[in-house]
Amino acid sequence: MKRKIFTALFTTFCVGLFAQTVTEKDLQEIQAGFKKDASTRAIQNILTNDKNIRENALNRELQGKIDHYFKYRVNVKGITNQQSSGRCWMFTSMNVLRPEIMKKYNLNDFDFSHNFTYFWDIFEKSNLFLENILATAGKEMTDREVSEYFKSPVNDGGVWNLYYNVAQKYGVVPQEVMPETAHSNNTSQMTGLINEKLRLGGYTLREMAAAGKSPKELQTAKKEILKDVYRILALCLGEPPHEFTWRFKDKDGNVKELVNYTPKQFYKEITPADYSPDNYIMIMNDPTREYYKVYEIQNYRNTLEGVNWIYLNLPNEAIKKAALASIKNNEAMYASCDVGKQFQRETGILDPKMYDYESLLGVKLHMDKKARILTRQSGSSHAMTLVGCDTDSNDRPLKWEFENSWGSNSGHKGYLTFTDDWFDEYMFRLVVHKKYLDDKAKASLKTKPVQLPVWDYMY
Repeated sequence: MKRKIFTALFTTFCVGLFAQTVTEKDLQEIQAGFKKDASTRAIQNILTNDKNIRENALNRELQGKIDHYFKYRVNVKGITNQQSSGRCWMFTSMNVLRPEIMKKYNLNDFDFSHNFTYFWDIFEKSNLFLENILATAGKEMTDREVSEYFKSPVNDGGVWNLYYNVAQKYGVVPQEVMPETAHSNNTSQMTGLINEKLRLGGYTLREMAAAGKSPKELQTAKKEILKDVYRILALCLGEPPHEFTWRFKDKDGNVKELVNYTPKQFYKEITPADYSPDNYIMIMNDPTREYYKVYEIQNYRNTLEGVNWIYLNLPNEAIKKAALASIKNNEAMYASCDVGKQFQRETGILDPKMYDYESLLGVKLHMDKKARILTRQSGSSHAMTLVGCDTDSNDRPLKWEFENSWGSNSGHKGYLTFTDDWFDEYMFRLVVHKKYLDDKAKASLKTKPVQLPVWDYMY
């Protein structure tokens, strides 16, 4: 305790001793550092007349040197489009399964109803939020955990375990059974209203708990809130079916149908028998933490009874070996990355040297991956399906390929190509069958996960 007090006093003393306002002398020195030579004047003329800094920083030496050809590629077909929603994790999880479904039913194309799965994801997230509010009702509103819950009761975001949780509980259906709506394709207004309802409901539950209401009374009140959430979802997305009949035409022109299926029956029929977190492992490259350890982010799930976000932290080389082995065996993978960094949208190419902002602006910007994560400069922002890898004569990766969910007009016909150097810097996690992991990684899976709080920076 004395040490903490001493540290706080010392920090305050140092800040007071060395803190200094910008003086006139400082300002003169700073301004003198901006030397208007010919090249600086030319850059200033360009940037003050063109708002697109990014395009002016494009590395011309890189153009035309990265192609979209791959030595190894999973047999995938068809590009999906998540529209104006944050459901990339859901699309990616389902896109991994699509090729085998097309093979099973002899189809030219197939897609899931993301609307169906999205409905139950938001509904279950709403219940989890309310349960978290009840569990923390004895804490102050200013408590960090309580504040984190109220900051965003529900949202579109997620990772692979959320798809597993909701599909296990509610099943899945083909796209035709519950098509997209205006609000599944553009979710912000609907989720905004649901969050308003949940914040009101959460606050009411806390007030009831403070007034000494019984657990039964609190659960009854919670159910009434969920009725309102269900109503908003049903009005905007339509009601999910309890059973369905799916008619389809196969590659040979034969019209077939599945009659009176439940969504859970369909999920069981189209999902591999070993498809579970026991066999499919999320592996991540997080240089801020120790490798070959398992981490679990508390309360990062959608269903109360579901599994949390759990990942095995590995160095990039171990991740690449597993990924390449999976691709060679024709198995696509859920993957996520910081897609906005060094991404040339027009060509669908990502490379760490794509934009040279340092040369354009004459300032140092480079940080390593660890520093970018800790300072929030970089983090996983988008999930896509990892489907391809190109290698050199020694079978070492040169570049990789994503199947994206932004439609076929985005990137290179819906696909993105990223170099192996970009993988090192901006790839974060993927889900791979544990059979592709090395022995050291497999052994690490047997250890108890390190618990991370709900406000962790990887969240």
